[in-house]
Parts: sequence; C-alpha cells; structure tokens
Amino acid sequence: MVNNSSVTNLIKILIGAAWIDGRIQPEEREYLRKIAQEKGVATNPEIQPLLHELVAVQPEQFDEWVKEYLGDRPSAADYQNLIEAISGLIYSDGEVATEEARLLTKLQQLSDKNDSTQPGSNAILKQIQKLYRRWVEVQN
Repeated sequence: MVNNSSVTNLIKILIGAAWIDGRIQPEEREYLRKIAQEKGVATNPEIQPLLHELVAVQPEQFDEWVKEYLGDRPSAADYQNLIEAISGLIYSDGEVATEEARLLTKLQQLSDKNDSTQPGSNAILKQIQKLYRRWVEVQN
C-alpha cells in the first residue's frame, strides 16, 4: 500500500530529477504540477515551495529522499516504480538530456541486478548524487 509519505517523497524526487539537466522545462513543470495534483499533495507544505521553484533542491536532500523512498532493502518493484515515475517526467518535455539518460540507464541496471540488498540502494544513491552534484557544479 502506498502511503502519503511515500507519495510526498516520490514527488520530491521527481522535482529533484527535473533539475538534473540544469533547468526545469515548461513541460516538466506542467507534468510535476499535474502529478502532484492527481496524487493529492499539491497543497502539501513540503511540496508547494519545491513545486513552485521557490526553494532549490540541494544534492544532500535529493539523496535523502531517494534513500527514504527505496528504504533499506529495495525490491525490484521499488526500483521499477522509481524508474517509471522518473521516466514519465523525463519524457514529458519530448527531449532526453544526457544526464537524464544516464540516470535512467543506471536505475535500470541496478534494477536488473537487484537482489534486495543494501549495496543496491547505496549504488543508486551514489549515482544520483554524482549526477546531481555535477549539475550543481555546472550551475556555479
């Protein structure tokens, strides 16, 4: 069963993922708002400032959200749900940036290798952290 906390975490992950290519495209922004509305979290005080781009997502925050979402022992279904959610966002603007493609590829590889162990979760966090930090460095 999906609880409101994991829906909130997923929306936060999607918002962080939207920034991986350096900016949120208008189509991505529309997609994020639509999904947040459909999931009933658009008015959530945690989501509103992120959704309206009033607060920048820090790499450490993004890493923590992914870790919380996947948990200590992520299943193949956990990875697949994350891949599907991020894919929907990435493809919403009709373009796939290199960083976005790398993220999806890495998630799929981890999902394929998944044996529900902690190292899988650590590997995905490290890959996302690396991509996000590279983006932050480019922005500065």
